Amino acid sequence: MHIQDIFAQHRTTFSFEFFPPKTDAAGEELFTTIAALQTLHPSFVSVTYGAGGSTRDRTHDLVVRIERETNLTAVSHLTCVCHSRDEMIAILDRYATSGIENILALGGDPPKNSAHDREKDAFRYANELVDFIRSRPGPNGRGFGVGVAGFPEGHPGCPNRLQEMDHLKRKIDAGADYICTQLFFDNRDLYDFRERCDLAGIKVPIIAGIMPVTTKAGMVRMADLAAGARIPAKLLKAVSRCADDTAVARVGISWATEQCADLLHNNIRGIHFYTLNKSDATRLIYQNLGVESSVALRAG
Repeated sequence: MHIQDIFAQHRTTFSFEFFPPKTDAAGEELFTTIAALQTLHPSFVSVTYGAGGSTRDRTHDLVVRIERETNLTAVSHLTCVCHSRDEMIAILDRYATSGIENILALGGDPPKNSAHDREKDAFRYANELVDFIRSRPGPNGRGFGVGVAGFPEGHPGCPNRLQEMDHLKRKIDAGADYICTQLFFDNRDLYDFRERCDLAGIKVPIIAGIMPVTTKAGMVRMADLAAGARIPAKLLKAVSRCADDTAVARVGISWATEQCADLLHNNIRGIHFYTLNKSDATRLIYQNLGVESSVALRAG
């Protein structure tokens, strides 16, 4: 389903994010996890995208398989890094042929331990990629739905927050349909970001990115993944009192549940769960919220 139709049908969207597995065996395990989440009827699921060749292929394969073998709507991440214009055309044409209607357009990071020359990339910035995706024919004679990233705590590559909003506005003006935010742990950052968007004339739906803490080591990795995500002292204290990771998971799920409940109370347009390829925490948060599925939050 096209993302514009999803927003038209759901006053609040719920979505899950996965990353492509590195092996065939892991791929089968992940697909089983994704298929099992069909019972929650998410608005869509998304698959991340690395700059390396094998990772890119696994993203493409997984997205197409989701489209063909489940009743889920798949959104594929796509980055500017390490791509020529012809490669982008081939990827988008394959998606159009396979019925993939939605893309999350990102600037992306170069491969680790690589001396990749960004000047060789066809597109340097995400707004250029959004514009290009918009120029390509999507499935069913309709253009692709396009999402872009937002950063409630500030973009790590742009310390000037006024300029940051100018950059985001360019992505929206290029044709983006919605914003999906980086993970955050303090809802005040999201509400401030939403107000900044409004002041900048950005009116598209904003989906809040949530990643529950489930282990102490995972919390440290989250900060790295989110380029220095601020973890509130209250959450740090709660985690520090935990005797083991089972207790940490309970704390993290409780924190994420409270975040989500507050976001829903404040009319957030959608919640996007960074699952780390696992379903347990997401299911428990759903149960805690009393939301059996996104079907319960239809528009109208």
